[in-house]
Amino acid sequence: MSQPGPTNTIVDVAGLSVGNAGDIRLKSGVTVVIPEEPAIASVHVMGGAPGTRDTDLLAPDQTVDRVDAIVLSGGSAFGLDAASGVQAFLREQGRGFAIGPVSVPIVSAAILFDLLNGGNKDWGRYPPYRDLGYRAAAAATVDPPTVGSTGAGLGATTATLKGGLGSASLRLPSGITVGALVAVNAVGSVTIGDTGHFWAAAHEIDGEFGGFGYPSPFPPDATMARLKGAIRDDAGLTAADPSLGGNTTIALIATDAILTKAEAKRLAIMAHDGMARAIYPAHTPFDGDLVFALSTGRIRRAEPIADFVDLGIAAADVLARAIARGVYEARHTAGDLVPAWRVKFSAS
Repeated sequence: MSQPGPTNTIVDVAGLSVGNAGDIRLKSGVTVVIPEEPAIASVHVMGGAPGTRDTDLLAPDQTVDRVDAIVLSGGSAFGLDAASGVQAFLREQGRGFAIGPVSVPIVSAAILFDLLNGGNKDWGRYPPYRDLGYRAAAAATVDPPTVGSTGAGLGATTATLKGGLGSASLRLPSGITVGALVAVNAVGSVTIGDTGHFWAAAHEIDGEFGGFGYPSPFPPDATMARLKGAIRDDAGLTAADPSLGGNTTIALIATDAILTKAEAKRLAIMAHDGMARAIYPAHTPFDGDLVFALSTGRIRRAEPIADFVDLGIAAADVLARAIARGVYEARHTAGDLVPAWRVKFSAS
């Protein structure tokens, strides 16, 4: 039977380090994942409003097949600067794709929109994300990452609650481990109606996000209609000045199984099912929802096809759990525009 790894976070996949940096006044931050060695990676985008850097090279038909880091950042397009800070740190470490005497660290990144979350965005001429990226990379460690209101999830929100940074892992009977790291900043909601019950409840293990299961009875149509109204508000569709809102849930699935670049792409595609199970709705025109997939390549699959199917199922399950954990562990901070789960539902 599959069970979480020792830390129930993405670092249960051997060979990964995770670093976070953030600014509480800014209400934004950066999360970086650095593999011990360059790792096979790909990506799949399903949201209608993505913001990315160096993701085209992750397509299976492109030349460079390994990355030195994956970056998740707040700040909308300004947050793409975070990858430059991570790249600077890796260059100091001598990391990168060798081209003659030159090495170029390959850093793929994705951003979420948190510019209207109540934080102070008056940063002057240049945004702070390059420095935050450098700090996150310098802080990267194999220790379990903090989840909730930290890193790229520091200022994240959903339609009804604060978002956050979530992580989870699963160790399969084959010996393969899969882990997820996600910054939850969705237009949609991760809880059902007005309740504190998570859409992802069917996938929960050992009460990792409260152990509340599904509500009984299920919320009536009127309650669900209120939820749909909150979702429309979050997308900016019912405002007097109906300018479009912006959100995005960005995730990384990692495994120690040996994968080709094409298989990493398929793993990212399958993992998106977990986003749809945990967020209502996902993949909207106003989210830039995407999933990176990364392989540290330490375990050969005994049954290549069957083990890959199991891996894809696990990737979706672990991402759904990580999304719920990110919201469940979020903490209240001054100036928040929406409540944290633990405040609204009086959890200790």
